[in-house]
Formats: sequence, C-alpha cells, structure tokens
Amino acid sequence: MDPGPVSQDALTVRRLRRGVGVVGVALPFVVTVGNALLAGRFTLLTSISGSYHTGMRDVFVGSLCAMGVFLICYRYRRLDDLWSSLAGTLAIVVALCPTTAGADPSTVDHTDVLVGRVHQVCAAALFVILAGFCLLLFPRTEPGDDLGPRKGVRNRVYRVCGWLIVAAIVATASSSLLPVGVRETVRPVFWGEMVAVLAFGMAWLVKGAAIIADDTPLPQPSTTARPRPRQPL
Repeated sequence: MDPGPVSQDALTVRRLRRGVGVVGVALPFVVTVGNALLAGRFTLLTSISGSYHTGMRDVFVGSLCAMGVFLICYRYRRLDDLWSSLAGTLAIVVALCPTTAGADPSTVDHTDVLVGRVHQVCAAALFVILAGFCLLLFPRTEPGDDLGPRKGVRNRVYRVCGWLIVAAIVATASSSLLPVGVRETVRPVFWGEMVAVLAFGMAWLVKGAAIIADDTPLPQPSTTARPRPRQPL
C-alpha cells in the first residue's frame, strides 16, 4: 500500500517538477540554435544526443546531468521516487556515455561503439520511464488528493504527452529501415527525440503547476512557536 507523499515540502516538489520541465523544453532549441551560431550556418543535428560532438557538448551534458539531479532529488510517493531516481540515473548515464551518431567515423573505435550502445539502451529506457510518468503516475489520484476543477484537463494533457513519447520512440526505432540518403536528409532521429523531449517537458511543467494550474495555494509552514521541551532537573 502506498504510504502517501513523503515529507518533502510542496514548494520544493513543485520547483523540481518545473526544473525538469524547463530543461526538457529548452534543450532541443538551445543545442540547435547554439550549434548554428558556433558553426556560422544552420545545420540540423543528426540527433539531440549528437550535439555531444559539436561545440554544444558542455551544454548537452550539463543539461542532462542537471535533469538527472532534479529527478533523483524528486520525492513524492514511493513509486514516483523509484521511477524518478531510476530516470535521473539513466539521464546522467546518457550524458556521460556519448553516442557515435554525429562523430567523425575516423575517430570511432570499438570502445566508442560499445559506449554508444550503452547510450542508446539507456536513452530508450529513459524515454519509456518518462512515458510511464505521463500515462500512469501523473493522471493517478489517491484518496484525499485535492483534484481541483482542471484535473481532467491536465490528465488529458499528460496522456497526449505520454502517447507522443511512445509514438516518437517507435518512429525513431523504425527510422533505421529508411534509406541512408533519406535519414541523412530528414534526420528522423532528431525529430523523434525532439518530440519526445518536448512532450515530457510539457507534462512536467503542467504537473509543476506552471501551466493549467488551479491556483490553489501551497501549504504554508506553520508560524506557531512550538513549546520548548522541559529540561530534566
């Protein structure tokens, strides 16, 4: 039985949710525009992860590590804690284990290929967990929850975002069946990752009451002074 929310205060939970959402929504635009500015021309990345092999490497790694820390620090209910800690760990692994997509083929060795496979597996698992948040955890209600009049609207947004992530995962995996020329021109992996990242970022912003909020006041800490315990004589 779920013991309910833990003692992490509501304001911290809301800020962590918003932090995850902001990083998710901003990341694809920041690495794309930043790479264009550094290169002096607009070039569509092979994937968001491929920004590791551009001048935006530090931004990509730092953003994913920040997201990972936010997720690991997030505390709500037991299942949320487990999923968010696992997702945060995967995000950090994805950041530190670069993909070979976008790398100079002459510099890629056998170790790089193995690390790239770790990146792909962890990235896929991360997106699956984030889809699970949208489809299973965020729409969930527990006895005693303050639903508010817009709960139904938020649930619909969560489910749309969740299914967009699932569709992006399937489309990205299926893109390997396309001819090489089409993949190099259209860059389906980039677009699939972008849709997934934007969808999960939007869902976390909604969950963090940055969008479609009921404007219910957060619980305020008590200002009543507590009696000091008696000291033994």
